[in-house]
Amino acid sequence: MTPAFPALKDFLRRMPEAIGAGPLAIILIEDEAAIRETLQHHLELGFRHILALSPEPIILPEDGAGRITNLGWDTRQPAAHLEAVNAVIGAVPVGTWLYYCFNAEFLFFPFCEHRRIGEMLAFHGEERRDAMLSYVIDLYTPDLERCPDSVDLQEPMFDRTGYYALGLSGPDGRPLDRQLAFHGGLRWRFEEHLPADRRRIDRIALFRARKGLTIGADHHFNIPEYNTYSCPWHHNPTSAIASFRVAKALATNPGSRDSIRSFTWRNSHRFDWSAQQFMDLGLMEPGQWF
Repeated sequence: MTPAFPALKDFLRRMPEAIGAGPLAIILIEDEAAIRETLQHHLELGFRHILALSPEPIILPEDGAGRITNLGWDTRQPAAHLEAVNAVIGAVPVGTWLYYCFNAEFLFFPFCEHRRIGEMLAFHGEERRDAMLSYVIDLYTPDLERCPDSVDLQEPMFDRTGYYALGLSGPDGRPLDRQLAFHGGLRWRFEEHLPADRRRIDRIALFRARKGLTIGADHHFNIPEYNTYSCPWHHNPTSAIASFRVAKALATNPGSRDSIRSFTWRNSHRFDWSAQQFMDLGLMEPGQWF
């Protein structure tokens, strides 16, 4: 890699000051879809620094100077997030808040139109929580002829109903405490095109670095408490990731594209790019934060 486009691990070995204070975002860029918009959205949420991981150099937003670092990483390998996220966990100071997503994915948290990500995470930490559950809400175009890859930033749609949760059991067959498998959206409606291990919509996308913490290919962590949806005594805030990633894959992959004429159905709803819309539909929880 050139000095202007270092490899992720080379960058982390130098331990620059940029990763010394969170919240820090890791964005894995798999293709050309909505790169600038993804980076811009997370800049505006208030992340102190963004690590944009990509196989080739990308053009960064002008107002991201000093707050975005483009690093070389093979984001097209299976479970590309696995080694990358674990490498960052091991490099940053213990307690640093981290977030990860892919391009054409957009984080929303309660009241994010007026509050910064640091404020929300400070509150979450005061509630003795080191991780936050995110629901990945599928976005899609209403017109595949106009947007063949289904990435439609002007008129995005999402499913307003059809979400459900199933209990999870441990190796001993007993139910896991405060852990559920959440389903819905395109992963549910077009499940025949998705492997069983990719049909869940829950992701622990916001979390604090901790010694010995690692993430798995299924987006779960090796510390069970990190995988819970709330603390035992009351509801905690949750977040949502509005994502074109599944629609994009279904619309472009040879195994599915020829059998899908449209993603819209009777429960499709126009997305207005607001956190309040997700809260009104019960797809995001403000908890005790207001």
